[in-house]
Amino acid sequence: MAKKKSGRVTLQQVADHAGVSRATASLIVRNSPSISDATKKKVQESMKELGYVYDRVAANLRSQSSSTIGLIITDIANPYYSELLTGVHQKLEEEGYTVFLGTTFDSDAKQDKLLSTMLEHRVGGVILCPVSDNSPATIERIRQWNIPIVTAVREIPDLHCDYVGIDYEKGVEMAITHLIEKGHNRIAFLGGLSDSSAWKKRFEGFVNAHEKAGLSVDDSLIFQSAVTREGGSKALDESLKHAEPPTAVFCFNDLVAFGVMQRMRELGLKPGEDMSVVGFDNVLEAATFYPPLTTVEAFPKHIGINAASLLHERIKDNSREEQRIILEPELFVRESS
Repeated sequence: MAKKKSGRVTLQQVADHAGVSRATASLIVRNSPSISDATKKKVQESMKELGYVYDRVAANLRSQSSSTIGLIITDIANPYYSELLTGVHQKLEEEGYTVFLGTTFDSDAKQDKLLSTMLEHRVGGVILCPVSDNSPATIERIRQWNIPIVTAVREIPDLHCDYVGIDYEKGVEMAITHLIEKGHNRIAFLGGLSDSSAWKKRFEGFVNAHEKAGLSVDDSLIFQSAVTREGGSKALDESLKHAEPPTAVFCFNDLVAFGVMQRMRELGLKPGEDMSVVGFDNVLEAATFYPPLTTVEAFPKHIGINAASLLHERIKDNSREEQRIILEPELFVRESS
């Protein structure tokens, strides 16, 4: 077995060890399909034996391009974003990209810092799931950076770029219409922050469904909160303090709905019987939660795939027209309503 040489192993050393040209070894580290599997295996074995590590940053500098993509999400603990991440990875890996992940925890300052860090690492483009409240300064910096960017899940109204999302308005209208048809006319809206474009679109659907049924929206039944289980629990407590508590609740997302139903059980209330609960996203846990949650399918994996495709197209041609992809929602009725 060959001894590892001291210092950083070069690609030329790998090529010599494998008995191929440096050009062939270079094609292999860049995942070129033009090299035979046998040659690829031989070179990869030499890389492993010599301890070769591909210097991607240096390669990016030489080619003036990058195979690394930045993905910024708000909360990795939210299973919605886990599914979105799966879609992004699936598509970008097909195209030979590596994903650099960052989490903002819905903080504009953290989002700004992550964007700066990704640019310092010379990412080829960014998929951004924006925070609820984007500062004008952050928006202006993104414009000035002139880097290929696709926004997903939430739109930034003043930022002109490609976007992928779900028809929130239609999805919520379907959910509220379902509750109204079940006989509910005091429906609370729990969770989310009104600064967010996703909240505004959901609320438009909430209002539309009421208006079409000849009902008025009771603003005192709108309770904002963090889009977490804890946020849902606190929002439910606030709604139950009302002189006329709601008979049904629409929750900003499934995590809020899980918190609501857990809190209901703690209070001796039965979700789906004492109060109907509807969520939004249809994460995997929704079908197995107790009771199974009625919710709107938001297709996070498909959003991830589409966002990755748009970014790949943008990187290839940054002059093409902006695109908006809005997916159609679907209502899944289960025992919680």
